[in-house]
Amino acid sequence: MSKQFDHHSNLRILKEIAELLNEGTEISPLLSGVLQKLLKVTGVTTGWIFLIDKDGRHTVEAAEHLPPALLKNDCAPLEKGNCWCLDGFKKGTLTKASNIIECRRIETAVKRQQGETHGIAYHATIPLQLGDEMFGLLNVAAPGKKEFSRDELALLESVALQIGSAIKRIRLTKKEQEIALIEERNRLARDLHDSVNQILFSLSLTARGGIEMTEDPATKDTFRHIQNLSQQAQTEMRALIWQLRPNGLEKGLVQAIKSYGEMLGLEIDIKLSGVISLPARVEEAVWRVSQEALNNCKRHSGQDQVFISIIVAQCRVCLTIQDNGCGFIFEGEQSLPSLGIESMQDRVESLGGLFKLETAPGKGTTIIVELTY
Repeated sequence: MSKQFDHHSNLRILKEIAELLNEGTEISPLLSGVLQKLLKVTGVTTGWIFLIDKDGRHTVEAAEHLPPALLKNDCAPLEKGNCWCLDGFKKGTLTKASNIIECRRIETAVKRQQGETHGIAYHATIPLQLGDEMFGLLNVAAPGKKEFSRDELALLESVALQIGSAIKRIRLTKKEQEIALIEERNRLARDLHDSVNQILFSLSLTARGGIEMTEDPATKDTFRHIQNLSQQAQTEMRALIWQLRPNGLEKGLVQAIKSYGEMLGLEIDIKLSGVISLPARVEEAVWRVSQEALNNCKRHSGQDQVFISIIVAQCRVCLTIQDNGCGFIFEGEQSLPSLGIESMQDRVESLGGLFKLETAPGKGTTIIVELTY
């Protein structure tokens, strides 16, 4: 660091960063804010933070004042490939703040003439952790600085520990919110089943009784219409209850999709390739897209048979849902034809996935979803 810090300066820095961390509720903006504060109060000019998942994949979650050599192509020199920092993190040998004398990423950028480095050749790397749980790496650098002192590394370790605690807090809070949401969905589903669904069932029975009690053709037709409407509403209500209760996945994704389709009166032909063991967010996305697609098949395709393929391999899942129904006119560049299909696309793309719709009049409809995790 370009500034000299005494004990009181260090305490002030830690206090300011702790205050910022305590206010954060979202990881990405929080890390960006902390990195900005750290650079401002220490005099270090450049920093970036890697978050690393359990499979060893890393993302650049925050970066400040990167030189052009590392900024090229949306930070591709940082996003792609490995380096000593990441290798040490994955192997468990990088457990404390360390000086990186030879940064592979910067060296490669220089060799390939990717841009100006602004005098940065070395950096310090600090693991973000809390106890035995590892989250990622904090990297800081300054022009012409070859080595960080023991005191500087100790300060950076203290900051990294605070960051690790904040990441853990936010993730636990998110998990608690997810659990609360699931509980509320289950409560609402129970209420709908016990009240509205029962009323609709009673209405259907009453209409049936009315048909048998009258001889007037017009009145019979009215009661039949009421009975049909109540039965349609029951089907819609059961579908809504299924959508509100993600615990339908307890018996497995494949069984949940098949059961949901059968509940709608569809014949489901489902094929699975690979072992399904998906992260919760990916599994729910596949589940929700399947529900919406099956709803559309029931309402619009004019066919009762639906073909579903799920292929899982190498941290990637591909879902294909196809019917041989009436189809419709759709060109790939035009806007999506319904809010339901648009919501499917939004859900998939929010996870960085690919959503594709293929259809034509008389040729049926195919939905393809690809997600990497």
